[in-house]
Amino acid sequence: MKRLKVGILLFDDVEVLDFAGPFEVFAVTTAKKADGELYSPFEVTTITEDGQMITARNGLKVQPDYSFESAPAYDLLVIPGGMGTRELVNNRVVIDWIATCSGEVQWMTSVCTGAFLLAEAGLLKGKRATTHWASIERMRDTYPTVLVEKDVKFVDEDRIVTSAGISAGINMAFHMVNRLLGKEVAKETARRMEYDIDLDPQ
Repeated sequence: MKRLKVGILLFDDVEVLDFAGPFEVFAVTTAKKADGELYSPFEVTTITEDGQMITARNGLKVQPDYSFESAPAYDLLVIPGGMGTRELVNNRVVIDWIATCSGEVQWMTSVCTGAFLLAEAGLLKGKRATTHWASIERMRDTYPTVLVEKDVKFVDEDRIVTSAGISAGINMAFHMVNRLLGKEVAKETARRMEYDIDLDPQ
């Protein structure tokens, strides 16, 4: 079975659960092959601009797997948020990388204020999206062409899925598991993680 490559962007001052939550969901997911054998359908790795260690929120140090230059082709990208996004929206290397990747991956996702990076890359024009509740109005003011929704865990626009703040990234990741592998796989993964999920449509 082909494993889907999931890439998670990291940067200084990234919110820890923004990336660690989706990482855990995708990494622990298992599915069955036609013969009943279990396999891991997702290969999850992390990327930074230069491949160097980053310091996430509250001092957690993380060594990424790849730089932009060495990263493989991905099927799904996760763009997390955090205070670091306030500077990152002005980093043209990162924004251009996201824009380029959007034409190469099958699915682009964001957590929390990672949606600002998608918007800056021009990916959310005319689309529904969400972000952390405390940044809803700032996003509406900064990107008036984005149809920003509040009081939702995530917004699915087919190839682009944005989620609300921090722990909502876990809900978004389960939603993607449900979309790609079905409800039973998503439920079993949630059971393994002891996480309560609602997979019914919003």
